[in-house]
Amino acid sequence: MAYSRVAYRYVKSLLQLAVEQNALEAVHADMLLFDRVCRQNRAFTLMLRNPVIRHDRKKDVLTALFSGKVHALTMAFFDIITRKNREPLLPEIARQFHQAYNEYKGIVSATLETAVAPDAELLEEFKKIIRKISRKNEVELHTKTDPRLIGGFVLTVNDLQVDAAISNRLKTLERELTHNPYIKSF
Repeated sequence: MAYSRVAYRYVKSLLQLAVEQNALEAVHADMLLFDRVCRQNRAFTLMLRNPVIRHDRKKDVLTALFSGKVHALTMAFFDIITRKNREPLLPEIARQFHQAYNEYKGIVSATLETAVAPDAELLEEFKKIIRKISRKNEVELHTKTDPRLIGGFVLTVNDLQVDAAISNRLKTLERELTHNPYIKSF
């Protein structure tokens, strides 16, 4: 939780600076790249969090990996973070930056979980519903397939979750059928 709060302050500053320098799209792409590297390479993330490894070594690794591949503002940000000995925050900053970017641009992020992959027409219908629920024009819809749902869907938009999966309805029905109101339960 403390990491999250501190990381958000850096995210806010980086977002504001990127907007001022007209580099928002480039910095956003850089943060997505950094987040992807962190998710795919656990050793890299552990290196950033390791207190035994000196900060100048971590800076050298960041420079070797990202120099020439990311915007100058992103490299300057990495430099500031390493000088302040805050490298463990970088994965969290990258993750939160995408959320802050979406908020700034008015994009709502949603997750749709289904038993089978939905077609393009169905996805567009869900996007219309999400636009209506969130009152935002742009929708970033992530899809997941889980055959355990049997059928139906689970839609998550911000804090709202609509669970219309058949597996959930079967569980509810099972609870109702196994509950006997005439037997006292302790």
